[in-house]
Amino acid sequence: MARQRLEPSDEHPITVSPTGARIVVRVGDVVIADTSAALTLAEANYPPMQYVPLSDVNKELLRDSATTTYCPFKGDCAYYDLVVDGREITDAVWTYREPYPAVHEIAGHVAFYPDHVDVASD
Repeated sequence: MARQRLEPSDEHPITVSPTGARIVVRVGDVVIADTSAALTLAEANYPPMQYVPLSDVNKELLRDSATTTYCPFKGDCAYYDLVVDGREITDAVWTYREPYPAVHEIAGHVAFYPDHVDVASD
């Protein structure tokens, strides 16, 4: 069975734009990511999410997860666990490695679940 694929619309808008501020992601005192090149993805009625370039993430703290999901607007989603100070935070980070054209800008970026990390902007 084919997956449903949807385009953003007036009923379900999605925008991707430069955040325009420094974003620092932490778990406790440990910096997970620090960037001035984040993108803000605003989707329908969901809270806006910060997508951080993977190149600005401490990849030593990431571990591939077996979890995958699908979004009909963005495509296949892969996850990472965070390993910080010997503690594993399961599926705390997600990425669309090959996002659909409507959100192509988020390729090479990751987002963080705010209930697992602190995301602050300057």
